[in-house]
Amino acid sequence: MRTRRRSARVQLPVLIVLLGLLALISLPPVADETDAAIQDVILTQIEAFANDDELGAWVHASRSIQKRLRSPEMLMYVVQNGYPPVHRPASIRFGERIPHDEFEIQVVRLQGPEGGLWDAYYRMVFSDREWKVGGVTLQRAEVGI
Repeated sequence: MRTRRRSARVQLPVLIVLLGLLALISLPPVADETDAAIQDVILTQIEAFANDDELGAWVHASRSIQKRLRSPEMLMYVVQNGYPPVHRPASIRFGERIPHDEFEIQVVRLQGPEGGLWDAYYRMVFSDREWKVGGVTLQRAEVGI
């Protein structure tokens, strides 16, 4: 009888450790890691736009953007002509990240080349184990006193 109790006592701590490890493995990425990954993608793409690096910007666009625009040259054309604060920002400041089921919204305050402030709402999608830009909506920033 004693040997059964001892092996039950030994097995219980082992079971608890295994359950703890299983819980750690199944946890989603830490918010700070997600923030850093998303911000890195956005900064890298903005840098590519600023350097007129079409391919560098293209690799950070989601499949849906790539399918719609069809080429790195078209992406650059659209950004140059429709999104000057994204193409050549004078300053960049990250705001909040808003999680959704299928995507994340990252708010970025941009100062455009003409000096105006813009809030850029980046729609970020996780695909093939990496974050991609799924779209950007620009809105003039409300600046208070």
